[in-house]
Amino acid sequence: MNPGDRVRVDRADRTYEGVLLPSSTDDQLVVKLEGGYNVGVDRDGADVEVLAEDVYRIDGTDAAGGDEGDASSEIEFDEDLPTISLISTGGTIASTVDYRTGAVTAQFDAEDVLRAVPDLAGRANYRGRVVANILSENMEPPIWRDLADAVHEEIEAGADGVVVMHGTDTMQYSASALSFMLETPVPIVFTGSQRSADRPSSDNVMNAVSAVEAAKSDCAEVLVCMHATESDDICALHRGTRVRKNHTSRRDAFETVGAEPLGEVEYETETVRFRRDYRRRGDTDLELSPDLESDVELLKFTPGMDPAFLDVVDGSEGLIIEGTGLGHVHTDLIPRIEELIEDGTTVVMTSQCLEGRVCDRVYDTGRDLLEAGVVEAGDTLPGTAKVKLMWALANSEHVAEAMGTALAGEIQERSVPWE
Repeated sequence: MNPGDRVRVDRADRTYEGVLLPSSTDDQLVVKLEGGYNVGVDRDGADVEVLAEDVYRIDGTDAAGGDEGDASSEIEFDEDLPTISLISTGGTIASTVDYRTGAVTAQFDAEDVLRAVPDLAGRANYRGRVVANILSENMEPPIWRDLADAVHEEIEAGADGVVVMHGTDTMQYSASALSFMLETPVPIVFTGSQRSADRPSSDNVMNAVSAVEAAKSDCAEVLVCMHATESDDICALHRGTRVRKNHTSRRDAFETVGAEPLGEVEYETETVRFRRDYRRRGDTDLELSPDLESDVELLKFTPGMDPAFLDVVDGSEGLIIEGTGLGHVHTDLIPRIEELIEDGTTVVMTSQCLEGRVCDRVYDTGRDLLEAGVVEAGDTLPGTAKVKLMWALANSEHVAEAMGTALAGEIQERSVPWE
């Protein structure tokens, strides 16, 4: 039997029928079932019957005649097409199943992404590079610096746009980081997928294609491109500093908080539209400010919190607090917060409410916090505020002023309901 053969595998009173795929280990057989899912079966004790030979070309072309893309094809340079740099950091969009453990693992480099998504061919000339090969929960500030350096180099070398393949769990943090670290004359588009490529409901193809179309657009900002609905129709384009992952597994997990998405990509027509004002291609010169102060923490206040929790951040350069409502904490915490500020920690207040801005001038608690030296961050999202404070501490002489000023669209002019 060979990869591409249709097989029936019997093992341990279970029967699997489908197309035999290549396996990363000699200990397992990998079978693509009729429903589209792949299954790994231990070879030991398995009885395999070949039902038909060469029914499927493993290089991506169906032997029956249907073309699903050539996995080994090269995308040739076309001087009439823009150049898009694909930068891989890992994540589900660049993941496959490890049939030894049954877990999804990040294994692909940028060129593998091109082979896995043949729909990208003909849309642009591509350059690919790998900055990291990690699941996004392992993302760290030093990798943000490496990523910003890589994006800067690609744009400096003539890229007309950049697509960053990234895991979804911490994508909003990385997008925020690059929003502050880079002034860009071209689009920088983050994308990923909620479901790995081996699943029939994977969102990797549509997200990747839409991200490339967005990277060819006129919007020279850091964007996040992900499904706008559960259907394969539209991808939303979110500003990198205003986006939040709001669902663990849905394909439309990402939302712009406090406003509509900045724009969208209609998948079928490949149309890119923008709803609000944005920075246009070429409006600014390329500039990199990669320094970050990593000694910054984010703390969520909850009722009954022991003031001793603040001892953990004693001596830190910065602290973001997610307060309640307009930006409040229990009165008993204020003296300890004041001590932190007197010792040199910049303390910034955000709200754990999903929409609206902090305003510590309404109630006595808020006024006491302001008197203690706490800095208000408007309607900046808490995660974005942490990244911004890391950047501001390393790059700004007036940190408090910077935290209250919109530098990359993270603070909106006013908070109002929207439709």
